Amino acid sequence: MNRLNFRTLDLNLLRVFDEVMAERNLTRAAHNLALSQPAVSNALRRLRELLGDDLVRRSGYGVEPTPLALQIWPAVREALQRLRESLAPGPFDPTQAQDAFVLAMADATASKIVPGLVAILDREAPGVTLRVLPLTTRDPRPLLEDGGVDLAIGYFPGVLAELGATHLQEQAPRFLSRRLYEGHYVVVMRRGHPLAQGPLTLDDYCAARHLLVSFSGRPFGFVDEALAALSRRRRIVLTVNQFFTAGQVVATSDLLTVLPHHFLSSTGRAAELAVQPLPIDVPTVHVDMLWHRQTELGSAQRWLRETVVRAVAGAPSPDEAC
Repeated sequence: MNRLNFRTLDLNLLRVFDEVMAERNLTRAAHNLALSQPAVSNALRRLRELLGDDLVRRSGYGVEPTPLALQIWPAVREALQRLRESLAPGPFDPTQAQDAFVLAMADATASKIVPGLVAILDREAPGVTLRVLPLTTRDPRPLLEDGGVDLAIGYFPGVLAELGATHLQEQAPRFLSRRLYEGHYVVVMRRGHPLAQGPLTLDDYCAARHLLVSFSGRPFGFVDEALAALSRRRRIVLTVNQFFTAGQVVATSDLLTVLPHHFLSSTGRAAELAVQPLPIDVPTVHVDMLWHRQTELGSAQRWLRETVVRAVAGAPSPDEAC
């Protein structure tokens, strides 16, 4: 954007641009802004003329951003957020708030955190709404970058390693994190499975047929990495993307799976399931909360993060949950 364009720019155009980028849909953006769809389209046209770029193009039932739109949106969103904080200072009041937050997490994580979140909202923030999206990746940074998600919660070892390297290089990271809890994983099978009685040996484990929970669909998980280090492998015959589905399948088959221990009660079939320790050592699975740096200073976002921490602290321990 050159000096002339910036001097003549109507800042309301940036608000429209930000909402369209967040929703990827002109009708929803217009509703959120309390504008008509023609008004949103007109604002986009004016901004296109100023920037010399289409910004968004029709795609299916919504719009798809251009490379320039993706490039400038993070800076626009961060600037608008800082402006909102400057013009509306003061602490976030959950009792009066009507905010809506979007969280991304797996179903096993949600079973541990969401009940506590709902209880806190009922008591302290009745006007606040939450939307939980399924987490389908070990790298949720694109979800946080485009502003569609406020918090991602899960196991992100690769992302945290990169963030740690950024800190060592004395660079300001674009994403921040906080450790929530450690996940304890166990081997799960139907109660009458031949391997349900007695110690589960590594040979028996590798010889069995397995179900893998994989968010990406890739048939290789952290257990397989540990097996590969021992020059061993297991046979994965089914891959699903939900822990709940895995619990249902192994309860009625001879497949083995690996589930977070605290999640067994959430399957609704805990009485039909047998549990064995993993016959190999695996790295501790840390569950972390990840967010974009541009939301770090917002009082509403700070309240959301602290509320998640409180919900985790009040959740049952794995032993209590099972």
